[in-house]
Amino acid sequence: MAKASIRLPNGTAVLIEGTTDEVRQLLEFYGRSAYASATRSAKRQKLSRKRAQKDEQEILEDTRGDKPNLAEIINLIKNCEEAEAIEAQILDRTSQVNRILLPLYIVHKHLGDKFGLTSGNINKITTDLGIPIQTPNVSNKLSGTASRYVIGHAVREQGKVIRYKLSRRGVKYLSSVLKGSADDKQG
Repeated sequence: MAKASIRLPNGTAVLIEGTTDEVRQLLEFYGRSAYASATRSAKRQKLSRKRAQKDEQEILEDTRGDKPNLAEIINLIKNCEEAEAIEAQILDRTSQVNRILLPLYIVHKHLGDKFGLTSGNINKITTDLGIPIQTPNVSNKLSGTASRYVIGHAVREQGKVIRYKLSRRGVKYLSSVLKGSADDKQG
């Protein structure tokens, strides 16, 4: 009696006992199917990676081909007619939500709402302004507390890049913050 053990593609361990011909036939059969399923799995992973890269490239290019110029946004924040109000009402205060919404407000008001910003873009802008907010924190606030003030270009999924724009409610809220009339109880 010959004995052999194999591990199936689903992870099941199988112990085979029988004549040498029977064991050889089973090993050949399951060995080929395991190889074929592993090959199919690798092909699927490669295709999904290509799709993800294509989706990410489309997001980076945006539908209209407009890309965010982060330096221009930072300069507008520092030099626009509302710069003093921005500094007093947002940058000198502790509200992360207001700090996160600020770049979106500038894009909306001064750049014609041409493009959305990702949480990574917002992180870079806040870092350059001297009020760094880490990307995961930006993402959490955009999906949590600040979600009533923003619109994403797609449904939020783990690992997917979302471009956010300020909603009508967000424009109204940030305008009132800059005037000093909004309550600053946001996280």
